Amino acid sequence: MSADSKKLGGKAWVFGDEINSDVMAPGIYFKESMEVMASHCLEAVNPEFAANVQPGDIVVAGRAFGVGSAREQAALSFAHLKVGAILAKSYARIFYRNMLNFGVPALIFPEADEINPKDEITVDAIAGTIENKTTGKSYTVSPIPEHLMEMISLGGLMPYLKKKIDAGELKTGALPK
Repeated sequence: MSADSKKLGGKAWVFGDEINSDVMAPGIYFKESMEVMASHCLEAVNPEFAANVQPGDIVVAGRAFGVGSAREQAALSFAHLKVGAILAKSYARIFYRNMLNFGVPALIFPEADEINPKDEITVDAIAGTIENKTTGKSYTVSPIPEHLMEMISLGGLMPYLKKKIDAGELKTGALPK
């Protein structure tokens, strides 16, 4: 991973505490395509989000982000929308793991209350640094290990494993053809 590729950045979309996975992936759209599901991501708390979020934008939230059901579609919605990173005070355990498995960096950010909507944010997940370019303030957080960021950068766990299998670095146990 190059030094430039580990930096993420975009406009901040700010949400509060206990944003439920049900509002990230509303159940009434489960039979629809991922594109339709993602177009309704967070519409119950911010109807402008899905239509206006840009690739690389940063979602900032309070405590227990992703609480609720363990639906993978919640994390997939953010991946589909190409959100650059999620910064939250804390996460629901399964949602956090799903974010990383689907290729979206998620960092614990206790100072989330200091970020305002539309602030320009830069994140270096491997270094564990966050810069608010709007206010000029910088923060240090627990980084994501470089090997995990490699998996995230490839699009998540499944693309990472495919790459390792294709390179002969992992064996599948399948019989040769």
